[in-house]
Amino acid sequence: MDLRHTGPELDGWILAQVGAGQSPEAVVATLVTRGWAEQAAIDAIDTAVRDHLARHARDAGLPAPARVPAPVAWNGASQIDAGDRRVQVLAHLVHPHVVVFGGLLSDGECDALIELARGRVQRSPTLDPETGRDQVHPDRTSRGLFLQRGENGLLRTIEARIAALTEWPLEHGEGIQLLNYGVGAEYKPHYDYFDPDRAGNRATLARGGQRVATLVMYLNTPARGGATTFPDVQFEVAAIRGNAVFFSYDRPHPMTRSLHGGAPVLAGEKWVATKWLRESRHV
Repeated sequence: MDLRHTGPELDGWILAQVGAGQSPEAVVATLVTRGWAEQAAIDAIDTAVRDHLARHARDAGLPAPARVPAPVAWNGASQIDAGDRRVQVLAHLVHPHVVVFGGLLSDGECDALIELARGRVQRSPTLDPETGRDQVHPDRTSRGLFLQRGENGLLRTIEARIAALTEWPLEHGEGIQLLNYGVGAEYKPHYDYFDPDRAGNRATLARGGQRVATLVMYLNTPARGGATTFPDVQFEVAAIRGNAVFFSYDRPHPMTRSLHGGAPVLAGEKWVATKWLRESRHV
C-alpha cells in the first residue's frame, strides 16, 4: 500500500491501525518512515479519525465531535511545562476526559485572586437557555464575580499559563470567574456546554462558539466538603489550594459524561477560579 499520499486508502489504513490498538505515536512513526513530515502525519491521523467520528455521529443522529484541548497523553509526562511554571499531573481519566493538576497556582496568586473578589462577589447566576438572560437558580448557591480577560497583570500571567498548559489559544478563553462557597453552598450536577437547540443560547454561541473545556482552580482548601464531583463515573476531586481540575467535552451531549457539580461545603468556605475554553475566539 502506498502511504505517501492522502486519500481514502490512507484513511482506511490509519483507522485500521488505530482499531487494532496501535498508539497514535506508533502510527505517526510509521508514516514518518514512509517519507512524511511529522506534523503532516499528525494532521493526517487527526483528520482521518475526526472524519470517521463525524460520520459515525451523523449516522447515529448525534452531534459531530469538535476538536478539544488535550493537555496530557496516556501514560505521558508527570509534569508539564506551562511557560513560567511546571505543573504536576496528579490523575488522568479518559472518559470523561478529566485531568487533575497539582501546583497550577502559587499561594500568592491564590491569595491575590481571593482579595480581588472579596467584598465584590454577588449571588452567582446561571444562563437561562430560553431567554439568554442571567438568572439566580436554586441549584447554584455560590457567590461570584466575572473578570475580563487580561484585566490586570495577575490575570494575564495566569491566562498565559493556562494557554500554555492546555495548548489552546489564549483568545479562545472566557474571562476568569471567581466563586465563593460558604457552608452549605453547592452547585448541583450540570453540564457546561450550551444546548444549541435552545433559543437563549444563540447569542452566547455567536461570541466564540461552543464551550469545549473547563478548568476549575482551587484558591483555598475547605475544612471539609466542597469536592468537584463527576456523578456518571463516581469520581470526585478534592479542593486543594493551588491545584485544579480540567475536563473537556467534544460535543454538547451527555455522551461526553461531563456531568459535574460542586459538592456542598460542610465546614469552612471554598474559593475557586473557573476558566471556560471555547471553540474559537471569544469576544
